[in-house]
Amino acid sequence: MAYDGIDWEKVIKKEARGFNDADLGEVQEIKGDNLIIKSGLVNKEVYSISRNLVEKFDGHKLLLKVTKEKAETLYRIEG
Repeated sequence: MAYDGIDWEKVIKKEARGFNDADLGEVQEIKGDNLIIKSGLVNKEVYSISRNLVEKFDGHKLLLKVTKEKAETLYRIEG
C-alpha cells in the first residue's frame, strides 16, 4: 500500500529514527494511520506514531519528525 511515495509494507522491521538521529526502535506493524514501534530488549517501550510524522524512508531507516522526548510523553503506549 503506497502513501506519499512510501510502500508501508517495506517499513516493517526497519529502524525508526527521530530528530537528532534519536533511536525510537523498530517498526513492528501498521495499524490504520499509525506505526507501532518497539524499542528495547528488557524494558520495552512501545510507541504508536502517526504516519503524518514520517519525514522520509530511505529503504533502511524511517525518519520521523519527532523528538525522543515527545515520543515518550505523547506517543508511548502500553505494550
